[in-house]
Amino acid sequence: MLALKLGRSLNTIRPYGEWTPAGDGGLVAWYQKGRGVTLEPTTTNVQTWADSSGNARDMKQLTLTEQPAYNAGTGVITFDSSKTQNLQTASQISLSGEFTIGMRINMATAGGVPIADNTTGGEFIKFSTSSQMRIKIDNSQADITLNGGTTFGDNYLVITRDSSDVITLHVDGVKQTDTETLAGTADIDALGVRKPDLNPFNGTMTEIQIYSESNGTLTANVNEYLSNL
Repeated sequence: MLALKLGRSLNTIRPYGEWTPAGDGGLVAWYQKGRGVTLEPTTTNVQTWADSSGNARDMKQLTLTEQPAYNAGTGVITFDSSKTQNLQTASQISLSGEFTIGMRINMATAGGVPIADNTTGGEFIKFSTSSQMRIKIDNSQADITLNGGTTFGDNYLVITRDSSDVITLHVDGVKQTDTETLAGTADIDALGVRKPDLNPFNGTMTEIQIYSESNGTLTANVNEYLSNL
């Protein structure tokens, strides 16, 4: 089995002392660009995207046809929705209070789910249209509409929920005007599908970060970090 643990190129090495997700105490899971990727032995398909947080919430897929493809040169993982490609963890992530979710992602077509739960219904983040994100927690729904002229595509996104259950979305570092309120426990155990293998994601993922906290400093740090990937 080929395990790829790729370092950053010289022009992306972060200076000593600069913030990284590993230094944040609220880090729950970290699917890091070009790190912890294990391939199916005879292909470039992803069997495992290891959790770099140290919490062992590794995302895996043992079914060959459902494995997304990995590009070792770019560190990008490609999901083909026609094949319902996805990765899942056996270690449930449950966010009952504040949270921050950051992702570097390229949505090729709307309608797909990048982050969700494939064992519990009504738990997902979905690109419902090219300009609207739908979030479901405990089967309650919130739709966030992007600022005029903004659309999803190749972006870095930061989604937060604060202590008052207010959901806020940043797109490429810009806070969107539309905010929504959504309480409950957000469950996550899959990348690319929701229960039961619905709304497969079509596009690429470079990095996913999940935290059990929300504050302005963390949001700024995650935005800056993802912008440099």
